[in-house]
Amino acid sequence: MTANVLATIDPSTFASAMNGTWILVVTFLIFFMHAGFAMLEAGQVRSKNVANQLTKNLLTWSVGVTVFFLIGTAFTSLVNGSPGIASAAGSLFSGGEMAVESGVVGPYVNWLYGAVFAMTAATIVSGAVAGRAKLRAYVTYTFLLAAVIYPMVIAFTWSASGDGLVAQLTGTAFHDFAGGMIVHGMGGIAGLTAAAVLGPRMDRYTDDGSTNVIPGHSLTFAVLGTLVLAFGWYGFNVGTASVVSGGVFNTLTLNLVAMGTTIAMAAGGIGAAAVVWLRTGKVDTLYVANGLLAGLVGITAIPDTTAWWGALVVGLLAGGQLPLVFEFVSDTLKIDDVCAVFPVHGSAGVLGTLLFPFVAAPGELSAGIGAHFIAQLVGVVIIGGWTLTATAAVWYVLKASGEARVTPEHEQEGLDISEHGVETYPEFGGDRVATDGGPDVVDTTDGSPRADGGAEAGSQIKMVTAVVRPDKLGAIKQALAEINAPSLTVTNVSGRGSQPAKKGQWRGEEFTVDLHQKVKVEVVVADIPADEVAEAIAGAAETGEPGDGKVFIMPVEDALQVRTGATGPEAV
Repeated sequence: MTANVLATIDPSTFASAMNGTWILVVTFLIFFMHAGFAMLEAGQVRSKNVANQLTKNLLTWSVGVTVFFLIGTAFTSLVNGSPGIASAAGSLFSGGEMAVESGVVGPYVNWLYGAVFAMTAATIVSGAVAGRAKLRAYVTYTFLLAAVIYPMVIAFTWSASGDGLVAQLTGTAFHDFAGGMIVHGMGGIAGLTAAAVLGPRMDRYTDDGSTNVIPGHSLTFAVLGTLVLAFGWYGFNVGTASVVSGGVFNTLTLNLVAMGTTIAMAAGGIGAAAVVWLRTGKVDTLYVANGLLAGLVGITAIPDTTAWWGALVVGLLAGGQLPLVFEFVSDTLKIDDVCAVFPVHGSAGVLGTLLFPFVAAPGELSAGIGAHFIAQLVGVVIIGGWTLTATAAVWYVLKASGEARVTPEHEQEGLDISEHGVETYPEFGGDRVATDGGPDVVDTTDGSPRADGGAEAGSQIKMVTAVVRPDKLGAIKQALAEINAPSLTVTNVSGRGSQPAKKGQWRGEEFTVDLHQKVKVEVVVADIPADEVAEAIAGAAETGEPGDGKVFIMPVEDALQVRTGATGPEAV
């Protein structure tokens, strides 16, 4: 029955349907990379800027894809003189109506496939300007990138007729299979330029010019975002292997691209880990994650032609250059690239693109190594020069008009509050209940516990204040309940005492933490001996290690109970 049905289907119609379905699946995979970008970037910023970073990722897609639909594709066709975005796109509009060419995948699908590439380039920039750019400035730049800046890059390179600007200038086509330079290199250069014009975060560099390390708030988010991106990257590279062939599955090309993408990804993590270990003696987790992405970026321009050993070389070099380039950008150029978008996307994209003729498998080059290298170099210069110039112009105009950067007060407070009026991690909330005492805490509602107040006239009121380890709070609550002094006030604090400072690393840069997280417990008593309360707290908080904290006993001049108006010991 199935065979009979298939026999009645026109082969060209079936091929067109399969091609359209494949392009959509690839498109959805690439779209899912936005979840990875959101997690990766949110993890690398401070907790006070997480909502702002997530909002920028949401608006990158919402604004950018709409603008690319209405303006960007038409701009590319106009400049290019041909109706295409790569070999899979078609002219969206003809005579004011959506054009659908009979018998081929329609421009509805092709436009969306081009849009996810464009939005990948756009979202890269958000990580470089994190923590200080106004939301309206970023959205303005996203609008212009989707409308003009990225479509111009497409017109220079991914010409439907194969005669892009690079080919016209050099006589040899520019080779960028899936956007290693056109998407990622362009996005990394745009991010670096925007960060340079915007200036560093207000506390990134000290007065003497030294670098102040600002760790991100969640390494977990950063690593999970990396793995989500890596998953979506198979759509970027392996998916493109069929799309550029017009839907015809070339098994050899698919296998080559899948192998090269995977090997370069793995080698990128190894390269970054090795370099940072040789420099610091430790394997930095974030550098390994970023190195994995750098390896992917490095191979993205050339996975269809690269030999297995070439994929290994590209990945190792792309990952290895990451710590060196980031340190140069941060410490020498003094550019605050928060999420390391240039060493991950920019320099790695340039490196992989230029390595094309040197790592190609036998028979993959259509001209000599020198001719291909010149074409690749010209393409990198054109894309980089256009991106840098256009991006700098936009951000300088925004900066001159006072619309590029938030105020110092808002930057200090955090962009979540100033730009969105929300807190991603509110410290306290009405639905939060302290349960750290466990089930064995003494229940003071039964029996006749000794009250905190009610002492005879003339008794002194005293406050017992303790600064202790946060993990000891439950034990302290129970100890106080056992001596019938259950009332207390708890505050999260940080401070410095006899506990030695801790050393940490963020992207291989060492920093010192000498303000340790503690909790301050305050107990006001009248008829309960203050020294008994102090001893209970000290006994519950003790570990025997530096940093256990201190307990203070201070007199209280008077007290007033709000509800009853009672004063003195009766108020306690």
